[in-house]
Amino acid sequence: MKDKPAKPPVPEERRETLRREIAAVLKGPPLSAKEISAQVRLSEKEVYTHLEHIHKTLNKRDCRLVVTPAQCIKCGFTFRKRERFKKPGRCPVCRGELIQEPLFAVRGTCDKYARER
Repeated sequence: MKDKPAKPPVPEERRETLRREIAAVLKGPPLSAKEISAQVRLSEKEVYTHLEHIHKTLNKRDCRLVVTPAQCIKCGFTFRKRERFKKPGRCPVCRGELIQEPLFAVRGTCDKYARER
């Protein structure tokens, strides 16, 4: 005898868009993608894709996404020129894998993430 198919999960109701919610969280102290994903209840992988879009959008306004670069814990190398937001896998200097995640914050005078429609 076959069981009835499970009902699809009902997504949690949100008042803001995900990107506005992420931008609002980033107006406080700098956070890693892992901390953002915990606050917004979104996977870390999805947070990175939203951060890229937020970065492009905020550059068109009076505020910006400030990225504190990742740093190797073993030798202290800082990934200043890295354009990707994800944490690097290895340090190019010492080949160490213990790397502090990059931190993200929104700074500037913007009132809202996107204009009202």
